[in-house]
Amino acid sequence: MKEVAIQGIKGCFHELAAQKYFGNQPITTVECLSFNQLFGSFKCSPNYYGIVAIENSLAGTILPNYALLRNSELSIIGEVYLRIEHNLLALEGQQIEDLREVYSHPMAIAQCQDFFDQYPYIRLIESPDTALSAREVGSKGKKGVGAIAGKLAGQYYNLSVLVAGIESNKQNFTRFWVVQHNRALPRNPLQVPNKASVCFHAAHRQGELAAILTLLAHYELNLTKIQSLPLPGKPWEYFFHIDLTFTHYAAYRQAIEAIGTRVNSLHILGEYAEGIKSETV
Repeated sequence: MKEVAIQGIKGCFHELAAQKYFGNQPITTVECLSFNQLFGSFKCSPNYYGIVAIENSLAGTILPNYALLRNSELSIIGEVYLRIEHNLLALEGQQIEDLREVYSHPMAIAQCQDFFDQYPYIRLIESPDTALSAREVGSKGKKGVGAIAGKLAGQYYNLSVLVAGIESNKQNFTRFWVVQHNRALPRNPLQVPNKASVCFHAAHRQGELAAILTLLAHYELNLTKIQSLPLPGKPWEYFFHIDLTFTHYAAYRQAIEAIGTRVNSLHILGEYAEGIKSETV
């Protein structure tokens, strides 16, 4: 059976992403309290994977995860896009009028603020995790207390959904990497890659980044994301992380070779099949 490391506890959105990616394949989740713990305790096994959130369509990029991946022995082998639906959960038999406190992660609270403006008597309290908030309410049998979390957390911790989909913006999506140890990567991947994540340190001179981007266009690659991060020890110099999609793998490899001759360092973080973004409200 596949083991999948997730950031959070059972019922969190990372577990939902794992279920979506692996489909009907049986998995068991390994709970990690932080991304540092997830990367630091990774197993070198062909049946061990990790799910790592990297960006949200509303909140933006989780920047520290770039450095964690770049400094690890892991590679991206896939990606999954998940629509984030927040639900108001409470003990069975409770009504929204009974609630006086609601717990959740601060980002979840912020994304549901419009809903709670209708209930000014409910006190919103921040906690480390959405699923953890649900577990606290369920395990301690707290009446008059609710949690904002996914429906899966409600199922695990015996909570009822008082109101579903309370997020203000329904176009709320998170992109997750699927990662695996470099020494455990399959020799013949089941899916042909059409996307790659690459990072490089370009020379600090005029027009250098523009020249690299021109090379990508020359080889007919589509730049879907670019992110700069400081280069430790060299103030005002940067790593550039880019995501590329391509139709022809050979053209992509030629582009990588051409870029490699222009930059100080280049690292391929993963080659994989592009995730499906067709999930709509």
